[in-house]
Amino acid sequence: MTTMTFISIVALLLLLLLPSTIIIIAFDGDLDSDSDSIISRFQRYLQIDTSHPSPDYQQAADFILSQASSLSLESQTLEFVKGKPLILLKWTGTSPHLPSILLNSHTDVVPVEPHKWSHPPFHAQINSGGNIYARGSQDMKCVGLQYLEAIRNLKNKDSGFQPIRTIYVSFVPDEEIGGHDGAELFAKSKVFHEMNVGIVLDEGLASPEDYYRLFYAERCPMWLVIKATGAPGHGAKLYDNTAMENLMKSIESVRRFRASQFDLVKAGLKAEGEVISVNMAFLKAGTPSPTGFVMNLQPSEAQAGFDIRVPPIADQASLERRIAEEWAPASRNMTFESGQFKQKVSVYDENGKPILTGHDSSNPWWSLLEGAILKANGKVGKPEIFPASTDARYFRLRGIPAIGFSPMANTPILLHDHNEFLNKEEYLKGIEVYVSILKAFASFVEVEKDAATYRDEL
Repeated sequence: MTTMTFISIVALLLLLLLPSTIIIIAFDGDLDSDSDSIISRFQRYLQIDTSHPSPDYQQAADFILSQASSLSLESQTLEFVKGKPLILLKWTGTSPHLPSILLNSHTDVVPVEPHKWSHPPFHAQINSGGNIYARGSQDMKCVGLQYLEAIRNLKNKDSGFQPIRTIYVSFVPDEEIGGHDGAELFAKSKVFHEMNVGIVLDEGLASPEDYYRLFYAERCPMWLVIKATGAPGHGAKLYDNTAMENLMKSIESVRRFRASQFDLVKAGLKAEGEVISVNMAFLKAGTPSPTGFVMNLQPSEAQAGFDIRVPPIADQASLERRIAEEWAPASRNMTFESGQFKQKVSVYDENGKPILTGHDSSNPWWSLLEGAILKANGKVGKPEIFPASTDARYFRLRGIPAIGFSPMANTPILLHDHNEFLNKEEYLKGIEVYVSILKAFASFVEVEKDAATYRDEL
């Protein structure tokens, strides 16, 4: 017999025995607790298939707008590109002239191979251990909903919290394919300029350890295609400078460089985000035939594509010289031109300075973030450079501090992987952490320094 059945029977008997008595039965919350509702909302968001190449952006937007309405948040739908809605929510502070806080997340997720998952990737099933399996559970629908749940907590009538600074929450499209139709256009827009943003929080990574990871910068992509040419020849002939021979020499040179960078990581001398990573993405060569490739003909050209990621602390100009002189030298009939980059993002801003956010006492937001996490009984690891790319770079390019943070400790890193999951207790803990962060950020008022203070500092 369930608890509900037992209580219903007791209530019915009391009503029959004491018909003139009004009976109020209070439930202890176990049947429909706040945590159950929170997890249910998370599951509903995860169940919306926003995977590329055909993300259902409209359904995701409708869901976010419904949540905004339940929280009495101002909402705005922006479409910098038709069919790709960007949802912007606003909680106005009591001092709206102060620089605002932006909580950014993306609604899209990467594709899946459902047959390689132990649970359907868009069912958001919870196993006996409390793990929620779904694409986007780590990257990064969790963070987007945690923002809203933290606001829900703070707006609770028993809380009485009122932000001094205005809080914005943005749900952007297309991050997984570069963010060009989402965050990039948003950061350049008049709407964004008028928001007067002082700090941005964006996504980070899970931590397998018992601490949270904070990211102050990220590696920038350089997607390179190297092309080798040579005279075609009979498959049995040996001669110098064939297209395939020249390309293989380049690939070996790239491999040695990759190994030297990876050795620094494996030796513990540098973190993954602090080295230049190079991975071959494709190899294209050969003369096609109806049954495959012509086997007795050496091809006249061959290509290889490389995904290169450069941290802002590296010498990008030196890397480009290496590419031109060692990886794709003209002396080996190799071609390399800047135009051959499929994507190239500079690690420097328009003033030639590395694109990064201060991660010491010079940046009060960093100190506030660390303090708020500790106050919520969380631990913080050392500052890191994000090993891949996120939308945070578009805000840093505007000169705005942006910090990558996803509150997932004791969690394997599974973004873009099969069987991506997040434990429900870790998800709920992350909401508590964001409550602490928003209290600290939205209540922060910088003390204006007078002339005497500046003289003392100098």
